This record gives sequence, C-alpha cells and structure tokens, in this order.
Amino acid sequence: MSPGPLPAPPTNFAGIRVALTDFDGPLFRSHGIRRSPIYYGTTGRFRFDAPDGSYGVLYAGVDSYTAFIESLLKNADNRVITTSALKETALARLKANRPLHLIDLSLSGALVRIGADSRLFSADRNVARLWSKALHDHPAGLDGILYPSRLDPARQSVAIFGDRKLKLVELDRQSWYAPGAQRELLGKIAEHYEIELIETRLVAPRKPIGTAATPGLLFNRNEP
Repeated sequence: MSPGPLPAPPTNFAGIRVALTDFDGPLFRSHGIRRSPIYYGTTGRFRFDAPDGSYGVLYAGVDSYTAFIESLLKNADNRVITTSALKETALARLKANRPLHLIDLSLSGALVRIGADSRLFSADRNVARLWSKALHDHPAGLDGILYPSRLDPARQSVAIFGDRKLKLVELDRQSWYAPGAQRELLGKIAEHYEIELIETRLVAPRKPIGTAATPGLLFNRNEP
C-alpha cells in the first residue's frame, strides 16, 4: 500500500523536540568553477529552499563523495560524466567561523519524532520546503539541516540557512579534473559508484571513436 504524499509539518511544530548536533568539520561544495562556492540560493528550486524566498540556503556535503554525486551525478540511472563537465566544476572546502547548530535528520528516531519520514529527502519538493521553513523558524535556533544524501544515504548533506550569524570561509578549491591528488580522488569516487568518465576533446574528423571503457576508466569520444 502506498504511503501517499509526505504530510506538511504539524501546526504545533514549534513545541516538538528536535534532534540537535553541533558540526565543526569542513564542508565540501561542488560548484561551477567560475563562481564562488559560497552561495545562498533563493530561487525556490531546490529541496530545502525557503518556500517564500525569505532566506537563502547553501547546500554542501560533509565529504567529497557526497559533493560529487549531489552535483555531478544527480540521477543514478545515468552514471556517465564527461571530462568537460569535470573541468568546468570545482570542489571547494569550506569552514564556518563557529560550530554549526543543526537538526540531525540522519539519527535514528529523528524523523519519526518530528512527524516525517524518508520522503522528506526524495518526494515532493514543495512539501519539503514547508519543512525547511518550519525548521528555520523552530525556537531551537537552527543554522540548518543535516540529512542523508538522496543517492547515498550512508553519507550526509547539509542545508545551511543564509540569515544566521555565521561566516563561511573558503579553505581551498580546484577543478575536479586537476592532476595529482585530485585526479586520484576522482578515480576512487568513480570506482566506488561505478561511474564512466568519458574524455571529450577535439580530434580529427576521421579519427575512429574509442570503444566504451570499464566503469571508472577514461576513453575518448569525438567532440561534435
């Protein structure tokens, strides 16, 4: 039997006890290489955006694997990524000037206690945005939401509210396709999720197209 749509937050949500955690580690954000990684969106397009645009939200992962799959993979049924996309995307490490005060929705019991379930991370985004507003306005004074990644629930994502008294600092960033340690990290992620990384480059028109590679390896494809 289908559980139906995710319900909206209860009207007495302000009185509900939420599961809190203080997070003081680095955050990992995958973003367009020509843009700043510190960006609080107000478009209303993403899962935990403010439904009324009253505050911005920054999305990040607690590790590089989460940042990669949430920004570059997006859908598990298409695990092919081009090197062109990798070169246009950077991985940045961010750090807040103080520990982040978050509701931890990855803890056992945390969802049930607030009247929600895992549909909060995968079902109707319009309802999820109502939950974002309820959590934003909760008297616990949350900085944001710590929640399981939709594509890899063993890993965690963070949605940070932009109107809190905190400052994020960029520690470092580089292209996902940068040589050295970054390329090694990319290879590990590709192998872990069995992703095909396809090298795209300009070649002579008559040069034959390479054959498909095994997951995690590169092969050449003619640019149109």
